[in-house]
Amino acid sequence: MDRNSGPIEGVEHPDHRVEFHLSPGDVEAVRFGISPGHELAHAVRVLRRPAAHPLQWGWLRAVRDRLPREDFALLTTVIGDDGYLPDFLTTAPRWDLTPEVELDELRTAPLDPMRVDFRKMVVRSSGTRQQALREMQDHPERARGMIADAWAAVWEAVLSPVWPQLERLLRADIAVRTRTIASTGIAGMAGDLHRQVTWGSGAVRVSLRRHSEQVDCRGGGLVLVPSVMSAWGCMVLTEPPAQPTLFYPARGVTAGWARDAADITAALSALLGPARAGMLLRAGTARTTSQVARDAGLAISTASHHLAVLRGAGLIASERDGTRMLHLRTPLGEAMVGAVL
Repeated sequence: MDRNSGPIEGVEHPDHRVEFHLSPGDVEAVRFGISPGHELAHAVRVLRRPAAHPLQWGWLRAVRDRLPREDFALLTTVIGDDGYLPDFLTTAPRWDLTPEVELDELRTAPLDPMRVDFRKMVVRSSGTRQQALREMQDHPERARGMIADAWAAVWEAVLSPVWPQLERLLRADIAVRTRTIASTGIAGMAGDLHRQVTWGSGAVRVSLRRHSEQVDCRGGGLVLVPSVMSAWGCMVLTEPPAQPTLFYPARGVTAGWARDAADITAALSALLGPARAGMLLRAGTARTTSQVARDAGLAISTASHHLAVLRGAGLIASERDGTRMLHLRTPLGEAMVGAVL
């Protein structure tokens, strides 16, 4: 099953759902990833239908005049306005996936699966779009190069300028979810993903508009991927050889998420002071006291004082790892950063 099984910018059907079956308590069966390609594909759809995506209006105002028109037109032909999203456009989501790696993998994507994806898109389209897709299906190698070039141009114009803010939201969401698993288990985490997602009888259940399926993830696991651009709902990927994947809206996405990084720092600085604001913004990954001090340009003793204040306010947690002390944002800290974003 491909990624056309999510709702088409609308409400899921109560009688359709995909169930990802896991072993109860099997924390290692669930992992998280990010997908720059998924964000770009849905950014194209947002740009095509801006009125349907109010949470993206701040970003839209900043990028709508930068679009490379021909490259954007090519991507809209391939991606469409909603529904099925071809698999070759994205690689398997993972924690360390970068836009550069994703683009490199698109440039070398196998041609036979591309032909399959083009055939599916041809069936789902009509008119001039269908004719263009047929030509791509007949000449997949040439189409792959053109699509990759368009991917690079549109990415550079509309997502590259805001990727640090977008990636921060994605990683903040993942940090909160992983800590929820540690404290309340998979059931507590899954039940808080989205209104379409529930947990029951050892399965993550996703209500969808058009599709029902039972997916056995025991032994293989489930990949959870937060998304900023597809904030309207969930999508799933279940067709082998891809690992079962659930895309869900990241938390903390507001109409101002694409604010300039300097504005974000200024807002937190007004509340916490510049040093503590910088520490909190960088605390999305665990770092030692020495690393915090070096990044902030402070003496270790001064950094330790600021960290103690942040810890006392419940914004970071500090845990000993051998001889080192590691500092990481708490869910409250994530919520504060997300609110500012």
